[in-house]
Amino acid sequence: MTKRITVIAMGGTIAMTPDAGGGVVPTLTADDLLAAVPGLAELDLEITARTLFSLPSPSITFAHLATLVSAIGEEIAAGGTGVVITQGTDTIEETAFFLDLTVPGDTPVVVTGAMRHPSLAGPDGPANLLAGIRVAASPAARGLGGLVVFADEVHAARLVRKTHTASTGAFVSPGFGPLGLVVEGEPRLLTTPGARHCLPVGPRVTEVRVGVVPTALGDDGALLRCVDGFDGLVLAGVGAGHVPEPVVPVLADVAARMPVVLASRAGAGAMLTHTYSYPGSEVDLIGRGLIPSGFLDPYKARILLHLLLASDASRTEITRTFARFG
Repeated sequence: MTKRITVIAMGGTIAMTPDAGGGVVPTLTADDLLAAVPGLAELDLEITARTLFSLPSPSITFAHLATLVSAIGEEIAAGGTGVVITQGTDTIEETAFFLDLTVPGDTPVVVTGAMRHPSLAGPDGPANLLAGIRVAASPAARGLGGLVVFADEVHAARLVRKTHTASTGAFVSPGFGPLGLVVEGEPRLLTTPGARHCLPVGPRVTEVRVGVVPTALGDDGALLRCVDGFDGLVLAGVGAGHVPEPVVPVLADVAARMPVVLASRAGAGAMLTHTYSYPGSEVDLIGRGLIPSGFLDPYKARILLHLLLASDASRTEITRTFARFG
């Protein structure tokens, strides 16, 4: 039986064309994107196109993502073998992780896009879309959760990060590397990201507010005094999850009022939990009620905390869930 792949377009650089002012804006549909990809007829796939939104990715909201999850569910229920989402690269890692957490089952869900818009020499969108379709159709991709396919590399949603503003090789999985590669048109997946943890898209997903507050040398906690109105917070600490000593009492006060997840701004590695014990260390902060993020970076930790709070998870449930990512 012919495999059925759905391409859902959300906008982004891959779909952008020049406007009257000389900049680029998202205008192309899913059908337009597919028309620019050579070799699709050779894949022996039934490929359907669906344009859901036409947005620059910084403007994607949790309401948009909830709609996307529903659309993916419809395609899977209709017999889809795999789904490919195209969007802007600025927030691909967040969208992919949201889908990793909220789309149950084994059907491959791939997110891709482009760093070079179609009007530039050598746009990378068609190649990325072709590779994404090949991965979504591959039996080896089943059960791996959300995936990001870029520059012929296959990355796990929970590990991938955008690490360059303009390079076509912007997406990497620090400390882990890609799950596999697309070689001569064939996906070769060599490892897996581990067990998934799926959550519902809770009734308050469009209402919850979770902030990310960074820490830096000389910080005195002034930003943390301005977090009233948030339901939860992610603290991007230095190193393995540390803050300057003057920040500690302010942070402890915030953690007494709302869930605060402790992550690292370092870019790779897991949160430590029992190595350093000076004031402002991970031992000190966890003892004051902060929740370690495990291997999740601050922005993925925000996605997970948002979903948990949207379902009214207790602090105990939040702590237990984050422990699964450690």
